[in-house]
Amino acid sequence: MTVLDAPVGEAVPAAGGQGLVPVFARLKLTLLRNGLRGSSGRRAAYVVSLVVTLLLAVGMVIGLVALRGHALAGVPVVLLTAVVALGWAVMPLFFPSGDETLDPSRLVMLPLRPRPLVGALLTASLIGIGPFFTLALLLGSVIALAHGAVAVVFAVVAVPLTLLVCVALARSVTTANIRLLTSRKGRDLAVLSGLVVAVGIQFVNFGAQRLGRAGGLSSLEPVADVVRWLPAASAVGAVDSASAGEYGTALGQLLVSVLALGVVMGLWQRSLVKLMTSPDGSTLTAEPGSGRSGSGRSGLFALLPEGRTGTVMDRSLRYVVRDPKTKAAWVTALAIGLIVPVLNAVQGSGSVYFACFAAGMLGMQMYNQFGQDTSAFWMVALSVSSTRDAFLELRARALALLLITLPYTVLVTVVTAAVIGDWAALPGVMGLSFSVLGAMLATGALASALFPYSIPQDGAFKNVVPGQGGLAWISVFGGMVAAAVLSGPVIGLTIWLHVADRQDQLWLLLPVGAVYGAFLGWLGVRLAAPQTARRLPEILAAVSKG
Repeated sequence: MTVLDAPVGEAVPAAGGQGLVPVFARLKLTLLRNGLRGSSGRRAAYVVSLVVTLLLAVGMVIGLVALRGHALAGVPVVLLTAVVALGWAVMPLFFPSGDETLDPSRLVMLPLRPRPLVGALLTASLIGIGPFFTLALLLGSVIALAHGAVAVVFAVVAVPLTLLVCVALARSVTTANIRLLTSRKGRDLAVLSGLVVAVGIQFVNFGAQRLGRAGGLSSLEPVADVVRWLPAASAVGAVDSASAGEYGTALGQLLVSVLALGVVMGLWQRSLVKLMTSPDGSTLTAEPGSGRSGSGRSGLFALLPEGRTGTVMDRSLRYVVRDPKTKAAWVTALAIGLIVPVLNAVQGSGSVYFACFAAGMLGMQMYNQFGQDTSAFWMVALSVSSTRDAFLELRARALALLLITLPYTVLVTVVTAAVIGDWAALPGVMGLSFSVLGAMLATGALASALFPYSIPQDGAFKNVVPGQGGLAWISVFGGMVAAAVLSGPVIGLTIWLHVADRQDQLWLLLPVGAVYGAFLGWLGVRLAAPQTARRLPEILAAVSKG
């Protein structure tokens, strides 16, 4: 009797122990094979990912084996193992649908007991590209570290133990958060995953540069000494300790990973029991009177002005908090706008004027304002019957953006000036940033009215529907060029003050830039309002596509 043949409500006797393991292993292989029999695009994507993973694994193994015999080989190997384990723990939060065949919520209605189910899911989880890549890294790691018969014995135990800890950790995290990951908040995490990777690459690049100037691997020894006692890196650290003849230390490090595996498996089983026995919160009826009433604003939103301006600002700010695409764009702009100037300043290769990059990144959020509403823009269109209504709508959207961009621009400018130590240039940089921000608001308002385009909601990394790519390029890049031209007077004044050796008068840029930027923003909204009112049908048709 197989798992699926059992009557509902009756436990599966044959699958109660080891019987589930081959069933789930065959199920995983069958699902993978049937998936490859689908579309040619999916099959090609799987083959390409397999080839790329194989090439990366071979390259990593060669690099690790090349470390064999190096006095500090244990430092990068232990740290690499820790990073891999961290990746196993974190990646399920950003890619919850990466392995739908192991989604425990799909097994809730089957007559399966949690304890044997954990073992079966663990075995099935070992089948895939990710476990293969991790196994290759672990083999290369122990080859680089194992010297002597005792170390080889520790290596034979450390490789499967570390792999099991990594996979069990990933499954435990997924099971504990499966209902969150399949909700709207989980989709938000998936949208933000690209940002995490991009920011992580920037920090890895920065760390590598600092490492090269700090004297190489020896500067990482204190970190590695701590990490080698953390699971699952402790198992690989045990191999290094055994090679050095520290058998007691090696045994202790190995036991750390063994205990960690037991704890993770226990937490996994506990989460699985809770998932299979407790009702989903989305099916529970809320108590009368609980939650928000839906009328009026609460919290910080209550501070917004009354009337149309406050309503539009409230709506725009809630898009930033709740809409995955809008949230991803804002978080990306906030992160990159801070990372670029600050990291360049820390490395000693930047200028305080790099802080203007933050104003430019945030100013881009003014572009395609109506496309962010997608098909819901028809409700906004019904409330716009005159140029005055359009002006109030655009002005409120710009004010909502300024609530975030103005203090953030000041923050980035102050932090960059503090890191570099050039406080004399702070007023001038801030004034220049304000003028850039005003120019971006002006061109963004006009571009939103003249070149609107729809933003698809079905893909995390799709920002333009097919057929509107040209509109997006004209809107964003054309607007950025126009913003640079509009900022020309303040940029020219800044250059002239530096060339004329009048740095003591750079403070004049602050009031000049602030006034000029405010004028540009007002003028852009004023010019975009009649275009918006006149082109409402075209805008509605453009943003409702896809």
